[in-house]
Amino acid sequence: MEKVGVMGAGSLGTALAQTISENVDEVYMHLRREELKDSINESRYNAEYYPNTRLKDNIIATTDLNDLKECSIIFLAIPSSAFRTSLESIKGVISEDTVLVTTAKGIEYPSLKSMGNLIGEYFDGDFVALSGPNFASEIMLNLATVSNIASRNRANSEKVKSVLSTPQFKVKIIGDVIGLEICGVLKNINAIANGICEGMNINENARFGVLTKGFEDTKNIIKNIGGHESTAGEYCGFGDLVLTSTSLESRNHTLGMLYGQRIIVDEKASGIVFEGKNSIMAVKDICDKHNIESVIVNFVYDVIVKQIKPTKAFNTLWQNIE
Repeated sequence: MEKVGVMGAGSLGTALAQTISENVDEVYMHLRREELKDSINESRYNAEYYPNTRLKDNIIATTDLNDLKECSIIFLAIPSSAFRTSLESIKGVISEDTVLVTTAKGIEYPSLKSMGNLIGEYFDGDFVALSGPNFASEIMLNLATVSNIASRNRANSEKVKSVLSTPQFKVKIIGDVIGLEICGVLKNINAIANGICEGMNINENARFGVLTKGFEDTKNIIKNIGGHESTAGEYCGFGDLVLTSTSLESRNHTLGMLYGQRIIVDEKASGIVFEGKNSIMAVKDICDKHNIESVIVNFVYDVIVKQIKPTKAFNTLWQNIE
């Protein structure tokens, strides 16, 4: 009997559990709150995220980490901010043979470690990373979706592909873990940049120039930190960058729009976690560390971190774009 675990019962964790349930006997979806666990198991709905979509019967919500012991694969569908503590919680609980899959798109600050780097601290480095132009709400509705996965262990990638793939959910394996993970971070920076421009009512010629420059900068950053430049052209690169930079469903695009309109967001008060804002200082440090010049990273850093007026920051960006 094949069992797969999903840590996290948010929008993506629930959507992945629903997809995986088509291919395995049982999916254990781990979450922290007893009342939500009971609600999901009794009603078959995750009322907090998908109140209108019934969960498959072989999805079991649990708050007990021991239920993950016999899982052959565990998907870590948790925010990057909670990643290290989650790894600490399962160290010594799960089997050494369990394949871990990271879906988080972030960089730990100030260590500048990717989520894969963190997994390597607690487990071996044969994890699998998943990334693509994937809105969880569309995955949950079983709409056509494609994603990349990468691992230094091809056999692990094949295992993950077999439990994820459905007629609607396509999975392409690539070999560049570094490039895939950094693409997931850089697309948030680009989404903020394009949101700022939209919030400022920058003309479309300029906005799509900024988007193109962001793609060029992405390729350059990947190459300079040890990834493959071609990864920028994959679903996890170009696809996710364009989706996140242009869709109104994107939280980071929305964050940029608010800053472009000079509306400063108090994220702690609102309870909304914008991964892009947490990533921009880390990406700026990575660029400085590797002597990489990125006008897009500088633009977002100026507006979000230094809180320079968007018009002034854009003028600096435009002077240096070519």
